[in-house]
Amino acid sequence: MRRHPRRGEAGREVTQPSVPSVRGAEVGRRIGVGLMHGLWRPRVLGAWKVPATGPLIFAVNHSHNIDGPMVMGVAPRPTHFLIKKEAFVGPLGTFLTGIGQLQVDRSSADRAAIARALGVLRAGGVLGIFPEGTRGEGDFASLRAGLAYFAVRGGAPIVPVAVLGSAERRGRLVGALPPLRSRIDVVFGEAFEAGEGDGRRTRRALDEATERIQKRLTAHLENARRLTGRSATLE
Repeated sequence: MRRHPRRGEAGREVTQPSVPSVRGAEVGRRIGVGLMHGLWRPRVLGAWKVPATGPLIFAVNHSHNIDGPMVMGVAPRPTHFLIKKEAFVGPLGTFLTGIGQLQVDRSSADRAAIARALGVLRAGGVLGIFPEGTRGEGDFASLRAGLAYFAVRGGAPIVPVAVLGSAERRGRLVGALPPLRSRIDVVFGEAFEAGEGDGRRTRRALDEATERIQKRLTAHLENARRLTGRSATLE
């Protein structure tokens, strides 16, 4: 990935991470459309709620590895997901970079990844985040402050996204994947602002924003389960 040079305080040339390719993300979206609809039967609800323009964050629950590709394939806008650096190995890493996805080191404060993610939002793009950090129950029970930071710092509203059915174990032909041709629901919620509108970025402000976000995401997930007829026990 190219980096753009700029001058530091002492006149030294400093490299700045470039914004990932929007065209690449659109190509990734089209590939996702083919794969997701070819292998499964996605049912998309609430896509009309996604703002057509401007910076935006998709906050996605995470119970299976296909959740990201599924959202990428069915979302109405190309999306740049923050993905753990361990996935960027060999040809897969080259492919993920080519389709505009963002590599992040979860073991530390990855400044390069943060800069690229904020660059996506400043350019009016869509950033995809799994706010629980790692794949788990997918119930938004444990959120990290990173989502609030990007929302407040990037001035971007959050759209909650619930992926339901990807963790279904019954009927699997391939152990690591949901049953082929099974229905997977993707439910987009109403966009909302994380902050209070005062622009505060203090630790306390981010903690308060994270608490507000968790309540909104949890409520959306519960509503998505009622709307689709899926219970927590099926996930």
